[in-house]
Amino acid sequence: MKTRGFEVVSSYENAGINLPVRSTEHSAGYDIEAAETVTLAPGEIKLIPTGLKAYMQAFEVLYMYSRSSNPRKKGLVLINSVGVIDKDYYNNPENEGHMYMQMRNITDHDVLVEKGERVVQGVFMPFLVADGDENTNKERRTGGFGSTGQ
Repeated sequence: MKTRGFEVVSSYENAGINLPVRSTEHSAGYDIEAAETVTLAPGEIKLIPTGLKAYMQAFEVLYMYSRSSNPRKKGLVLINSVGVIDKDYYNNPENEGHMYMQMRNITDHDVLVEKGERVVQGVFMPFLVADGDENTNKERRTGGFGSTGQ
């Protein structure tokens, strides 16, 4: 039985996508790479594909954090500070759970993110729910990026 991890989405199966790894024995985060080379114009916000999806157990979440060197070395920031990948995002019908990195170029020049460049770190974490959670919408996710609450 699989517990938690990453898989390549079907549309990138033959694209040479590397599964994320932790850089050191005590690293919390898995380094996640860009699946394509992308150029961001000054001030531009773009979704950078990872070519990956993540699976996990109930009451777990994958947080995606920008690498600490991005603002200083690349002039990039993760636009919403942290990406939240829920368990039910995996294999959703709209995009198979393909994870994207929503980055913004904060410089006054074009920034190139090359395929295979490490851009974010993924950290798996448990989460808790509040008392009375039985009133939570129990509908099944059908959409991809930004689909809840529509």
